[in-house]
Amino acid sequence: MKKWSGGICIGSLFMLLVMRYSVLKNPIGGSSLSIPIAANTISPLSFPIAFNTSSPLELHQDGVPPTAQPPESANQVISADALVSGLFLKRNFSQEVHSSLLTWNRMKHLINYSQGLPNAVVAVKEARVAWENLMDSFVKEQNGDLNNSSVQKMKEKLCPHFLNKMNATEFADSGYKLRIPCGLIQGSSITVIGIPNGLLGDFRIDLTGESLPGEPDPPIILHYNVRLQGDKITDDPVIVQNTWTAADEWGEEERCPSPIPGDIKKVDELNQCNELVGNNDARKAMESGSPSISLRSSVARNRSGSSHHFPFKQGYLSVMTLRVGEEGIQMTVDGKHITSFAFRESLEPWHVSEVRISGDLELISVLASGLPTSEGLDDVVDLTALKSAPLQRHQSLDLFVGVFSTANNFRRRMAVRRAWMQYPNVKNGTVAVRFFVGLHKNQMVNEELWNEVQNYGDIQLMPFVEYYSLITWKTIAICIFGTQVVSAKYVMKTDDDAFVRVDEVLASLNRSNVSHGLLYGLINTDAHPHRSTDSKWYISPEEWPESTYPPWAHGPGYVMFKLEDVAMGIWIAELKKDGLEVTYINEQRVYNEGCQDGYVVAHYQSPREMLCLWQKLQEGNAANCCAVQ
Repeated sequence: MKKWSGGICIGSLFMLLVMRYSVLKNPIGGSSLSIPIAANTISPLSFPIAFNTSSPLELHQDGVPPTAQPPESANQVISADALVSGLFLKRNFSQEVHSSLLTWNRMKHLINYSQGLPNAVVAVKEARVAWENLMDSFVKEQNGDLNNSSVQKMKEKLCPHFLNKMNATEFADSGYKLRIPCGLIQGSSITVIGIPNGLLGDFRIDLTGESLPGEPDPPIILHYNVRLQGDKITDDPVIVQNTWTAADEWGEEERCPSPIPGDIKKVDELNQCNELVGNNDARKAMESGSPSISLRSSVARNRSGSSHHFPFKQGYLSVMTLRVGEEGIQMTVDGKHITSFAFRESLEPWHVSEVRISGDLELISVLASGLPTSEGLDDVVDLTALKSAPLQRHQSLDLFVGVFSTANNFRRRMAVRRAWMQYPNVKNGTVAVRFFVGLHKNQMVNEELWNEVQNYGDIQLMPFVEYYSLITWKTIAICIFGTQVVSAKYVMKTDDDAFVRVDEVLASLNRSNVSHGLLYGLINTDAHPHRSTDSKWYISPEEWPESTYPPWAHGPGYVMFKLEDVAMGIWIAELKKDGLEVTYINEQRVYNEGCQDGYVVAHYQSPREMLCLWQKLQEGNAANCCAVQ
C-alpha cells in the first residue's frame, strides 16, 4: 500500500466514483445529504451539505473583518461568516476566473463543520490570508498600479526549475539558508556537498516551511541531524530525523541505526534506515570491489575503537541528496540510500520554503533540482488546443472527471492537458475534466496558479490551503460540481498522476447498463482497519469500531476513511441504509501501482510517461505501457 501516513494513506490506485446524477442530486428526497465522516474524530459525525441553489457566480458579500477565534476544540462549531470573511467578497472578475470559482461558494457550508478534520480551521484562515494577498496583486495589475520593473518581474518565471549556490562562502557560524520559492514536489531533490569538520563534526539540515504570524520560528518539515560523536543515548555515530511545529513541538525521533533491534520500517519500499548503518560487519560486506577512499569514508571508529559502518566521517567529503518520494523523503550519501523519512500530517513537501544548514560542516555547494515550474505563455505553442471549452450552468454531460491536484504541480496538469484531455469526448464537450486545487501559502505559487486559471479554464479553486487531511473536502467538491454546477450522468474522481482512457471508461459504463446507483473501479470488499499503533495506517476502535470496512474503490486520490477512497465507501454504505440501491462493479483493469498493458487507468505516471502513453494510443490505438527513463 502506498502513500503517506498520518491523516492520509493512499488507496492503491484509482478510485472511480460513479453515481447516477439523479441519486446525488437528491438521494433521499431531502434538501441536504447527511454524510458521516470519520477523519481523526473520536466518533463519526454528521456532515450536512446544504446545497446552495443560488447562482454560482453570486458570491457572498461580507465586509466585516474576522474576529479573533478561540482555540479550536473537538466540539466547537466555528462560524463560517467569521472564519471566511474576505474569501467570498464579490469582485470584478473575468468570465475565466468566475468559472474557476463555481464550486468555491458552495464549499462555504462545509467550513461550518471543520472541527472534525485536522488542520481545517488553520487551512481556511491561511487561505483567507493567501487570497487577500493574491487579490491585492490582482487589483494592482488590473488598475495598472504596477511599475515597469514589477511588470517585468511578473513576466519572469516565478518558480525556477533549478537553484544552486557554488562555493558557499556565506556559510557562517549561524548557518546557510537557501530559499525554495515554490515548494517541493515528488522528484524534487536537495543536494548538499560538504566536509564534516570542527570539534565534533555534527551538523544538521532542516527543511522548513513558511513562518506563521506570531511565531518566531517556522515549522520544520524535516530535521536531519548527523551526530558523529553520538549523544546522550549512544556513544556511536547516529542520524536523527524529526519534525517540529509550534503547536506540537518536537515529534517522535527516528534514529539510524535504530536502538530497537529488528525495527525495520519502510518508506517508498526502502528501509527507514539502511541495515548496514551501525553494522560491525559492514566492512566485510563492502570489501569486494569497493574503492579504498569510499571504504574509509563509510566506516567510522567510535570511542571504544570498534568499527561501525557510518556514511559520514570527519575530514571526508560527502555528497548528500534529499529526494522527495511518494511517501516521504529519501537521503542518499555518496550514491547509497541511507535513510527514509515518512511525511507527517500537516507537514507536506509543497510547504517547504527554505533549506537551512548549520553545524560543523565545511559547505562546498548546495543545489535544488526538479523544482515545480510552470510553462509560460511564450513556451506554449498549442494554447488553443489546451484550453478547455467553457461549461454552461447545468450543462448535461455523459461524464464529469474531477482531478485531485496541488497548487505547485504545474507539470502534471500540463501533461494531463496534452494527453488524455485530448480525447474527442473531452474536446467535443460530452465529457468535462476539471482540476481541484487548493491555495498555497506561497504568494508566487498562487500567482502562477492564477495565471493558469485564466489561461486554461480547467481549474476549480478550493477556499482552503492544501493539506492532505482535507482531501475529503475535494471529493465532496467534485460531487457538488458534477451534480449542482453541471448535470453529469456519471461523476469520476482521479489524480493528476493517473492516465485515464476516457473512451474505455465510457464504454465500460455503457456496458454496465446500470440505471440507478453505481460504484465502479477497483473494488476492495474485505479491507480491515489497522489496529496496531505502530502502523502508519492505524485506525482506533473509536474511529471505526467494526472489523471490516464497507466496499470501497481504490483511488489515485489519497486517503482512506480518514482518507478519501474508504470514506466514499462509508458514505455510500450509510446511504444504502436509507434505501439507495448501489451496484458495485470491480474493474480489474484499473492498475493501482503503475501501468500494465490493457489498462483502463494507470496510476503513478510521470509527465513524460503520460505523454508517451498518449502517443502510443495515437499511433496504434494500443493501450501499451511506457518504460520512460
